[in-house]
Amino acid sequence: MAKYESPDFYAIDDLLSDDEKNVRDTVRAFVDDNIMPVITEHYEKGTFPTELIPKLAELGVLGANLPEEYGCAGMNNVAYGLINQELERGDSGIRSFVSVQSSLCMYPIFTFGSEEQKKKYLPAMAKGQTIACFGLTEPDFGSNPGGMITRAAKKGKEWILNGSKMWITNGNMADIAIVWAKTKADDPKSIRGFIVEKGMAGFDVREQKGKGSLRASNTSELFFSDVKIPEANMLPKAEGLKGPLSCLTQARYGISWGALGAAMACFDMARQYSKSRIVFGKPLGGFQTTQHKLSHMLVEITKGQLLAQRLGKLKDEGKMTHTQVSIAKLNNVNIALDAARVAREILGANGIMYEYHVIRHMCNLESVKTYEGTNDIHSLAIGEAITGESAFM
Repeated sequence: MAKYESPDFYAIDDLLSDDEKNVRDTVRAFVDDNIMPVITEHYEKGTFPTELIPKLAELGVLGANLPEEYGCAGMNNVAYGLINQELERGDSGIRSFVSVQSSLCMYPIFTFGSEEQKKKYLPAMAKGQTIACFGLTEPDFGSNPGGMITRAAKKGKEWILNGSKMWITNGNMADIAIVWAKTKADDPKSIRGFIVEKGMAGFDVREQKGKGSLRASNTSELFFSDVKIPEANMLPKAEGLKGPLSCLTQARYGISWGALGAAMACFDMARQYSKSRIVFGKPLGGFQTTQHKLSHMLVEITKGQLLAQRLGKLKDEGKMTHTQVSIAKLNNVNIALDAARVAREILGANGIMYEYHVIRHMCNLESVKTYEGTNDIHSLAIGEAITGESAFM
């Protein structure tokens, strides 16, 4: 197939600064040169391409929107969004790695950590020397994190951690885990965050196998049995659900851009295929049904691009709300999954072949639609903002 062409029907490039375009183009080239040649093999094998971690760090995408004083790139949030867009054009698993490292792990250390914690962990995380995972979801508590049963009990100058976490991206290869636990039974307000280090006695990690989605992503379960956590490893400024939920807001922001990257990749593949595939003596793209499908994809992608662009500006201005993020995550993942399915139809039988990448994106997006808040949860969050009434309970 021909080289990837990004759909930009509303001249959204004109809204970007030169620096933002440069970041986008640099990451786009990285994806073409480093991710696309290896991603199919890793997806088939169910392995994460760890050889890319030093390259991603050198690219400056780990904690890209955090301050330079901690070894990060200090980019604005539109640039960070574009990074996520381009990485997920390659694969959701690669974007998930960067998103977890940056938004779910570096962000809470920066926002809720002590100065000592920031200096100790953030520069090494930006360099890819320390890999992290985020431990919130449990086997029986996903959409309701306040119901978690993982406990941390104070004993002298230590915390004793017991419990388990599930569906943890980066878990098997993580050097540290940002783990959320209750310090009082049945009290969500008592939730605290802890930096759990690999090798601590009683801390065990088990990779989750048998996935039909996000196969090029490392997914694990975390187990804690009387793990002794030093007082210095507790995040001092995070208490209650506000801490982990604010981290999820950061991750959802990146996902709202990332999903667009997958949608754009599927659209471009379908567009190219429709021009080269000859059916009944003329290109597939010359038929009304194909043009209807391509038009529908482009319209939805364009709306998603404008939504993400505005959200990024609001975030840079300090005006972004979690409900606005819910709208973008819900909408953009929905349109991306729809684009992948329509692209699969246009490609026919070839649509299920890895070499065309569409089926990989489609399977990945089934997970992206669920994690960091299902559609139902985001819809209820939006409904609460509209009505002032919570329908969660």
